[in-house]
Amino acid sequence: MTKNLKVSLTAVAVVAAVLGALLFLNRPGLPGAAPEQPAAAADPALLVRPDSHKLTDPADSKVTVVEFLDLECEACGAAYPDVERLRAEYGDRVTFVLRYFPIPGHVNAELAARAVEAAGRQGKLELMYQAMYETQARWGDQRVSHRETFLGFARGLELDVATFEADLDDPATVDRVLADREDGVALGVRGTPTFFVNGARFSGAPTYDGLKAALDAELGK
Repeated sequence: MTKNLKVSLTAVAVVAAVLGALLFLNRPGLPGAAPEQPAAAADPALLVRPDSHKLTDPADSKVTVVEFLDLECEACGAAYPDVERLRAEYGDRVTFVLRYFPIPGHVNAELAARAVEAAGRQGKLELMYQAMYETQARWGDQRVSHRETFLGFARGLELDVATFEADLDDPATVDRVLADREDGVALGVRGTPTFFVNGARFSGAPTYDGLKAALDAELGK
């Protein structure tokens, strides 16, 4: 072994030892370890606007759940039954807030959000929101417009269809939907569904058990 090779191997060994020591000392839970930084709470002014849609709004609510959702998103559709179950169980104690986050790649997502918003102008936002998820398999993940499908939903909900269609195309409705998405982007939302529980982004799969545990933890504080 040449002298230069010995020097090189020694230098590599020293660097490896130093890096190993640093990694060891910074492991969570060890004395002297660098503390883990908690995730920053989301800006409450962006999470819930004065015009945000509250599906439940109990007077003495201590917990707020905000969901950024895409009505065409299959993962949102899969989470929907669990969210509805939680709303039924916790709606008298927890505020559930709906925020639109239509993904541009979903052909009907923005139109569906506008349909929910337009139905809301006639007092049937929640019913249209439910109809969208309960029929998602019929119209979601398709490359053609389902405007006529959504007009059919309006008829089924006994809305004034002419007014509904005018509201569907109203620039103010478009702006309202896109404003929600802009807030989501500012909050770091990159996909749907994204949940925030009392300002903290919920991590993990949004299952009934996972979300329930998060709600119970906040209610127990």
